[in-house]
Amino acid sequence: MFGIGGGELVFILFIVLMLFGSDKVPEIARTMGKAMAQLKNATNDIKSEIQKGAEANGLDTKALTDITGNINAQINDAKTNLLGDTTNLTGNLLGDTATEIDKVKEDIDTISGPVKRQM
Repeated sequence: MFGIGGGELVFILFIVLMLFGSDKVPEIARTMGKAMAQLKNATNDIKSEIQKGAEANGLDTKALTDITGNINAQINDAKTNLLGDTTNLTGNLLGDTATEIDKVKEDIDTISGPVKRQM
C-alpha cells in the first residue's frame, strides 16, 4: 500500500491518534472512506464516458488493443533494424572488460607483492 510497511503504518496511526484524539479518529476514517468512494465512482464514471465516446465513434477496446499491439511491433522492428542484434555486442563488451580487469588485477598484484612482503 503506497510502499508503506506495517511498522510505518502503525507509527502513522499513532501520530494521528496523538494529534486528533480517540474521539475524532472514527469520524476522520469515515470521511476518508467516503472521499475514497467518491473518487472511485468519479474515475469509473470517467472511464465509462470514454468508452461510450469511443463506441460512438466506432472504436472498441479490441480494436484499440490491436492498434497498440501493431504500433509496438512496428517500433520493435524499427529498433531491431536500426540497432541490429545487440546480444553479441554486449557479450563482447562484457568479455573484453572482464579480461582487462583481470590484467589490471594481475599488474596490481605484481606491483604490490614486494610491498606486502616488506610489511
